[in-house]
Parts: sequence; structure tokens; C-alpha cells
Amino acid sequence: MPAPTRRDLLKAVPLTAVPWLAGRTAARGAEPTQSFPGRVVRMQEPRTLEFPISALMDRITPTEQFFVRSHFAVPKLDATTWKLKVEGHVEKPLELNYEDILKLKSVTKPITLECAGNGRVFLTPAARGLQWGFGGVGTGNWTGVEIAAVLDKAGVKPGASEVIFVGADQGVIADPATPGPIPFDRGIPLDKVLKSDCLLAHQFNGEALPPSHGFPLRAVIGGWYGMASVKWLSRIIVTDKPYRGFWQTLDYSYFERRDGGLAHLVPVTSIDPKAVIAKPSAGEVVAAGKAYRVHGAAWAGERKVGKVEFSADGAKTWNETKVQEQTDALAWTFWDYAWTPAAPGPAALLVRCTDDRGNRQPATRDPDRRTYKISHTVPVDVLVK
Repeated sequence: MPAPTRRDLLKAVPLTAVPWLAGRTAARGAEPTQSFPGRVVRMQEPRTLEFPISALMDRITPTEQFFVRSHFAVPKLDATTWKLKVEGHVEKPLELNYEDILKLKSVTKPITLECAGNGRVFLTPAARGLQWGFGGVGTGNWTGVEIAAVLDKAGVKPGASEVIFVGADQGVIADPATPGPIPFDRGIPLDKVLKSDCLLAHQFNGEALPPSHGFPLRAVIGGWYGMASVKWLSRIIVTDKPYRGFWQTLDYSYFERRDGGLAHLVPVTSIDPKAVIAKPSAGEVVAAGKAYRVHGAAWAGERKVGKVEFSADGAKTWNETKVQEQTDALAWTFWDYAWTPAAPGPAALLVRCTDDRGNRQPATRDPDRRTYKISHTVPVDVLVK
């Protein structure tokens, strides 16, 4: 009988159960041994990959299909030497190694992450940035320590208002220009970070994080767009002042109308309600007079999905779909609708999501959102024959 492989050991023994094993067998992390052949390369380097939404089958997106978004090259980190510093407006600054993290109580939560630019290819006129289709989104089982528990160990001082997460990746951005090399970082309000949906994740779908998803540790901020879930985490800085870093002012920001219509620049935060069609795909030929199962996914960030509606006539009429029970508010749910097209010809299919507070996916694009928060309905054009 052949000796068990490292992958066999990792599957047989949970990393959180034997920290010393995790620190050695997963010292540098491992990418999935098989890449999903249909995943779309949106950028070669730094590697950015899109999940083909037409392949939607499982509520939990397999690791080898999950979308990848990187701003800089993946840093080469070793769990045996890696450290996480917790500093700033705290009573007891901390320096934790990988085994320290694994010894802390962990939880597993299914959480949907969506890139803030998901759907950018549908903007008119064309906008700068990665030209995502529908697939810059996925749902994974994230295992890690609640961020609140680590901050509690450090002792947050009175007056703290924001927490800055700093990744080990760094580089230069040309447009808009950075002041030389900078890391990817993100400041998040303390009251959000202290919620139970915010984790320091060390496992993804039951295994150690692959390097492309942030090994050895990443923040996972439930209900917020993916830019908040900083990968390759190296520092956590608690501050008593608002953070005005590059990644939430010049980038990953949009305009919000206040004070009688004045446009204030604010950071992108929570995910908006959204539904997408997985099948049929754009350009697909559908038989007239025969029932077709139209299906897809819907999510609403920090809220639950209230309902999903389908239109086969370009939004003239809407029909409520069958939505699966959403057991986890932070994870997408699936919907389907039995559509029987009557007459041959082109058909523009649309779907829209309304959350449990009545916030509905918009029909048109709000230009104040710049190139982010792209949640307006987009038709899927098919041919009925």
C-alpha cells in the first residue's frame, strides 16, 4: 500500500485538531492540484480568474472553481516564519504565529464573496478595470477565528473607531498612481469588525488556504465586497482616526449624495442585492413550446434574500421564482423558474433580487457608483426556435 500523501493527511486530520501538523504539512500552502478548465483568465499576472457562472451547480463553490482576484504578485510566505502583528490603539500589542492562530477557537461559516467590480464588462461606456462578467463571485466555507476574539486579547482602547488590515502583498499602481510601492490594505469600522461574521480565516473549504486565496491567513468580512477581505494578512492596526488609505479613497470608492445633492466620496462596503442567471447562457437556443428550467443564484450582502423575480419579455412583466431556503444570511441561495417560451424569436431574459427589507436590484446603472457596486439588471439574450 503506498504511503499517504500530504493531501491525504490533511483530509484525514483536521488542521485545527493538530496544530503542530498543520504548521509543517501546510507550511507554504498548496494550490489545488487540478485547475478548472473553464475558468476565465481575466489577467495573467497578477493572476485573476473568473468562475463561469454557467457552471453553477453547488451551493459551496469548489476551491478549483472559486474566482481569484490579486492586485500584486502572490507573496511567498512560510507558515513556520510568518507572524501577525496586532498593534495601534490597543492595551497589549500582539505578535501571533501560525500555530498561535490555530490554537484559538475556530468557527466555520459559509460566506459569499463578490468582487466590487463584478459585472464591469456590462458597463456602457466601457470602464477601466478588470472586465468581469457575472463570475467574480463565489461562496466558500471559511474556517477561522472571530476577529473580535483576537482584538479582545489585545485589549482595544476606548475611542478606537477603525481597524486597518494590511496584506503582505505590495506593488505600484499606475492609474490612479500610488506614492511608490504600497501594500494592499483596508480600514474597516470597529463596529463591523466586532461582528461574528468577520473572521481571520486559515482554512477554505476544509483545507489550508491556497496561496491565491491568502495563505496563511486572510480577513473574511461577511456581507461586504471582496476588497475588504484582505489576503496574506500581516498586520492589524487599531486606530482612533478614520483611515484614508489609497484603497478606500482613490480606489474602491464611489459617490454618495448628501447635503442637498452634494457628492461625497465614500468607501465601497456592503454588497447590494443581486441575482444572476446561470442557465440559459447568452446566445443559447431554446425550444419553443417546451418547459425550460431557468436557474441561477441570488445574494444580498448582510441581508437575506426576500424574493427573486424573472422576466422573459425584457422587464415588461415579472414572475416570482422558487427560491431555496437561505439557511445562512451571508451565503447566496439558488432560485429556479419553469419557463415555457411560446413563440419563436429572440427573448431578453432578466432576473432581479429583492432583499428582506424591500431593497430591490435596480433596472439601470447609477453613474455615481463609478466602476463598482455593479448590481443593475443585465439581460441574457437567447433565441427561441
